[in-house]
Amino acid sequence: MSDPLFKAAPRSQWRDVWDQLKRHRGAMAGAAVFIFILGLVFLGPSLWSIDPAYIDIRARNQGPSLTHPFGTDQLGRDTLARMMAGGQTSIAVGLSAMLLSLGLGSFIGVIAGYFRRLDGPLMRLTDLFLSLPLLPLLLVMVMLFREALSQRFGPETGIFILIVCAIGLTSWMPTARIVRSDVLALKEREFILAARSVGTTNTAMITRHILPNVMSPIVVSAALGIANAIITESALSFLGLGFPPDFPTWGRLLNDATVYVQDYPERVFWPGLAISLTVLSINYLGDGLRDALDPRIRGR
Repeated sequence: MSDPLFKAAPRSQWRDVWDQLKRHRGAMAGAAVFIFILGLVFLGPSLWSIDPAYIDIRARNQGPSLTHPFGTDQLGRDTLARMMAGGQTSIAVGLSAMLLSLGLGSFIGVIAGYFRRLDGPLMRLTDLFLSLPLLPLLLVMVMLFREALSQRFGPETGIFILIVCAIGLTSWMPTARIVRSDVLALKEREFILAARSVGTTNTAMITRHILPNVMSPIVVSAALGIANAIITESALSFLGLGFPPDFPTWGRLLNDATVYVQDYPERVFWPGLAISLTVLSINYLGDGLRDALDPRIRGR
C-alpha cells in the first residue's frame, strides 16, 4: 500500500494542453506541414546552392527538370531557389508583424479591461481602426513612407520595416477585444479580489495574475496572426507595392508569373501552393490550440 503522505505531483496545465493538442489530428498535420515548410525555406538554401539572383538567359522559361525542379523564370533564374528565398522573406514578415500586432493588441486589451476609466477611450480607438478600410489604408501608408524609409535604411530593409509596421499597426484590434473581454471576466474572480485586498499593486496584479490567465487567447491570436500577415504581405507584393522587383517574395513571384500564366501556368502554381499550404497549416494549428487551451473542451 502506498503511503498517503506521498502524493503524485499535480499535472501541469501546459501538459494537459499538449495532451489535448496531440489528439487533434488537424493541428498535428498543420504543425507537421508548417515545420516542413520552415525547414525547406530556411535549411534548403544550404543544400540547394544555386543563387536565386543568378541570371542565365540561355535557360529562361524552362519547365521542370533535374537541373531546375521548379523550372526557370523569364530571366533564367531558378524558381526553386527563388521560392526558398521568397519564403524566408514572407515568413519573416509574418512573424515580425504578428509580434507587433500581438504586443500592441495585448497591451491595449489589458489596459482597457483593467482600468475602467481608460476602457471607453481605448475601445473607441479600436472601433475607429476597425472601421477603416484595410487595403486602402495599407496602400496609403506604403505610398507615403516607402521612399523615406528606403533612403534611410536601404530598399530592402526599409520596405521590410514599412510592411511589418503597416500590417502590425492595422491588425491588432481583434486581439485587443478578445484580451479585454477576458480581463473583464478575470477582474471579478476570487483570487483577483483576494490579491487586491492584501495591497497588490496594479503592475504586480497585471504581470502576476492577469497576463498568465489571458495567455490562451494570445497564443491563438499569434498563430492566426502569422497567416493573416503572410496573406496581407502577399497581396501587397502581388499589387506591386511590396518589395523591389529583384527581391523575391511569394507574392512577388505570383505577380511576376501572372504575365506568363497562359504559356507557363506552373509558375503561378508554385507560389500559390506555398502561400495556401502555409496559411492552411497555421489555421489548422490555431484551431487545435484554441480547442486545447479551452478548459471546457480539454477534459473531453
